[in-house]
Amino acid sequence: MKELSANMERMRLAEYVEMLENPRRLLYINFLIGISRGLGGAVGATILAAIVLYFLQKAGVLHLPVIGDFIAELVRIVQSQLEAGHALRGGGG
Repeated sequence: MKELSANMERMRLAEYVEMLENPRRLLYINFLIGISRGLGGAVGATILAAIVLYFLQKAGVLHLPVIGDFIAELVRIVQSQLEAGHALRGGGG
């Protein structure tokens, strides 16, 4: 019996049951977890895309025959999107 009690204490079963009995707290915690995962995914994807674009841009400098035009077009699209976002935020002078 003592071993079972010790295992339940290690699992924090009482805290889990208490959280399940309070739906507002459960929703709040799940909301924060969702926000954290979303932000983490967005930041991770942005960093990964920046790294890929950096290397693609460097490869574009080498003037590779087939990939060069594709990379140039990709960089042009990204730059135009950045300029459009800057204009929407009221930037420019």
